[in-house]
Amino acid sequence: MAIWKDPAPAAKASEPARFELGSPEPQPAIEPAPAPSAPAPIRAVEPAARESVIAADLQIEGKIEGAGHVRIAGKFKGDIKVQGNLTIDQGAKVSGGVSANKVALAGELDGNITSAQQVDVLPSGAINGDLKAGSLTVAAGSRICGHVECGWGKDEKPAKPEGGSAA
Repeated sequence: MAIWKDPAPAAKASEPARFELGSPEPQPAIEPAPAPSAPAPIRAVEPAARESVIAADLQIEGKIEGAGHVRIAGKFKGDIKVQGNLTIDQGAKVSGGVSANKVALAGELDGNITSAQQVDVLPSGAINGDLKAGSLTVAAGSRICGHVECGWGKDEKPAKPEGGSAA
């Protein structure tokens, strides 16, 4: 015995659902994703190296040392030793020694590049000093005045020329 009376009889399970013409299409049921049996291992992600910038309207004298990338667009006087990339933009001038993984030179460098894996001298670039690098790319129109050693690894030493030099 029921206390209340249903106004409409219950729909039969075998009867298909009916839709009115203006109603939206039925959406398929979304099945929940199965729970993972074991948590996925967390991968160590190295943070992207950051770039420090010396802006075009700055003149700085000192020393730059550290890890990360350095971009110089202004004037810098002093030594630069970074474990990252060094970019000297067009119109920039650096006076001092340079040591970096990769050097891209579009401006002017008065000093030596003592250690670099790769040096790219772009068409507007100029080096007035000695250069020692693993590889060297020189674009047409660039200028280099100094002694160049490239293609040698860090541990390898270039062969000295045969014979003595007159002093």
